[in-house]
Amino acid sequence: MTTGLMAAVLFAAFLHASWNAVVKVGTSKIGAMLIVSVAEIVLGLLVVLVRPAIDPGAWPWVIAASCTHLFYKSFLTFAYERGDLSRVYPLARGAAPMAVALVGAATLPDAVTAHEYAGIFVLGLGILLMARGVFTSREDRKLLPFALGSAAATATYTLIDGMGARISGEPVGYVGWIFVGGGALFSAAMLIWKGVGVVPRRPRDWALGTAGSVASYGAYGVSIWAMTIAPIAVVAALRETSILFAVLIGWLAFGERMDRAKGLAVGLIVTGVVLTRL
Repeated sequence: MTTGLMAAVLFAAFLHASWNAVVKVGTSKIGAMLIVSVAEIVLGLLVVLVRPAIDPGAWPWVIAASCTHLFYKSFLTFAYERGDLSRVYPLARGAAPMAVALVGAATLPDAVTAHEYAGIFVLGLGILLMARGVFTSREDRKLLPFALGSAAATATYTLIDGMGARISGEPVGYVGWIFVGGGALFSAAMLIWKGVGVVPRRPRDWALGTAGSVASYGAYGVSIWAMTIAPIAVVAALRETSILFAVLIGWLAFGERMDRAKGLAVGLIVTGVVLTRL
């Protein structure tokens, strides 16, 4: 991997952490995620209009993934209503690859290597330490089920998309439809549940939310591009530095507490993720 390519992947990791920060910074977390979702619909439509049609056999996978994205966004939003970016993001992002590795080991024919098992173990330690920090720091303990629910949804749509993108014959267009479907479902669900009063009115909120949506798509696009010219495992591991970016953003931008235990938990989570991805 060249220095330029490594910088691009690190930038993608930063973008992923940044769009999560956009949701966290909003006075209404639901409103912020709603703006991101509406912008995703527009971005997704722009993509599918310029890409070839996906294989009809991929539509069940698009629907399944879109429904899973509804749960992912909902859990993530509720977690950010109750906890810090530097607490929620490592839990949600770190537990997902552990779940994929565990489910894959039990259900897929792929052999699980020794370092992948080591990664699962280290990940588990990091997640337990991060969860313990919620109790010792007297934070809202309700963030835990929502953060872990977001991780479970992430693991689920990862497995779904892995199959759906292959069947589609057009991965870029497939992701475009996921943006449309997931964005539409979340937007409709929140409007039905909360009413139109949940829609932010300030232009600044819409500018931030739209930027967050662009960052989300950019993070995915750069990562996929990098995987076409560099080893997939290396790119996948490197982009998990988004956990470190999220922690730094939470600490420096939001003034979130950073103690030794949280730092150790983040280090274990990042190490475990890298081991499972190599």
